[in-house]
Amino acid sequence: MRMLLRARLDTHTSNAGVKDGSLPRLMEKIVEELKPEAAYFAPLDGGRSCLMVFDMQDSSQIVGIGEKFFQEADAEVELNPVMNLDDLKKGLADFTG
Repeated sequence: MRMLLRARLDTHTSNAGVKDGSLPRLMEKIVEELKPEAAYFAPLDGGRSCLMVFDMQDSSQIVGIGEKFFQEADAEVELNPVMNLDDLKKGLADFTG
């Protein structure tokens, strides 16, 4: 299932990660593992954040994804199922309401 991950990193923890080089390594590791179709990094809600769209094969992946962000970046994490335009068209075509 296509998922949108939004992680807001703790400022103090990510400041340390920028200084010691661990933050770029963490992001590279996560991107390598998730193989997102899109990954963006931006200041959101006043802090460093990342947004990734990726395919989740099994809901058990939530643990591994979340824990990387929780333990290594003291991050707040949201995961939401999302659709692209083709998915929306298919869903609307199948809708019989």
